[in-house]
Amino acid sequence: MAKYEKPLPLPGEVFGVAGRTAFLIAPERASRPRPWIWYAPTLPGTPSPEEGWMFEQFLAAGVAIAGIDVGESYGSPKGRRLFSALHTALARRGYWKRPCLLARSRGGLMHYNWAAENYRLVAGVAGIYPVCDLTTYPGLKTACGAYGLSEAGLAARLAEHNPVERLATLARARVPLFHTHGTEDTVVPFDRNAALVARRYHKLGGRMTLRVLEGQGHNWWPGWFQCQELVDFAIARAHSR
Repeated sequence: MAKYEKPLPLPGEVFGVAGRTAFLIAPERASRPRPWIWYAPTLPGTPSPEEGWMFEQFLAAGVAIAGIDVGESYGSPKGRRLFSALHTALARRGYWKRPCLLARSRGGLMHYNWAAENYRLVAGVAGIYPVCDLTTYPGLKTACGAYGLSEAGLAARLAEHNPVERLATLARARVPLFHTHGTEDTVVPFDRNAALVARRYHKLGGRMTLRVLEGQGHNWWPGWFQCQELVDFAIARAHSR
């Protein structure tokens, strides 16, 4: 039997789902069905110790945190199927069918592409400088392999695979969004990610809160991980029914 291991910022359970490493950090007490926040990306080093304060707030509110390592999927269909496997596994454990998604950086590609196809299973999306446009990060030349396509092939099918092109189902389902993003982000440019999502989502009739941090980039500034407004949003959405 495979042994699954992963360092976590707080004590939790590490286990396997569809042959991949998953984690669950659960509060001592929770309502039923159990509310949870779905963190991505679950890669080596994430979630990180910097997210410890935020996770403590979730636990204190009776909300669990979970995630699954799908590798560098960049939101590909294979990664989306593994996300669905985690959702099924947690539903069997008594967790609520509609978690709040928490996307950090390239976790945005993973979460938004899964959410576009599973909008009835999403209570809300919170993002910390999340990637929402494949063409900006990692770029189609890097991402295409995860999709099993050539660079030109992925470019021709962006409507199927690029989060900024796939917001309509979430807007129709009235899924609220909350992003924090910095104006000096050179890795995930603000104007082509959070700002573009906000413009398009509002045009589609969706509800989105965008907190813009002047002068901040794609970094480890503590304010990203100790944003009370984001924490409150995620908790409220995780508890929503």
